[in-house]
Amino acid sequence: MDLTGAVWRTSTRSDNGGATCVEVATNLPHLVGVRDSTDRRGPVLAFAPSAWTAFIEFTVVSQPTR
Repeated sequence: MDLTGAVWRTSTRSDNGGATCVEVATNLPHLVGVRDSTDRRGPVLAFAPSAWTAFIEFTVVSQPTR
């Protein structure tokens, strides 16, 4: 898996400045990378962009009402 050029951003749901959250790279054409912000040299989960979009859409519609 080639992550050359990946631009990582901290999750917008992080409530502690990103110290214990995930980072996402969505700028690569054929995959979305997800990694632990506390272990940047560790493993990366890779998703097809369509799968990542479906996951995000699911989380939006599955939010509990407050």
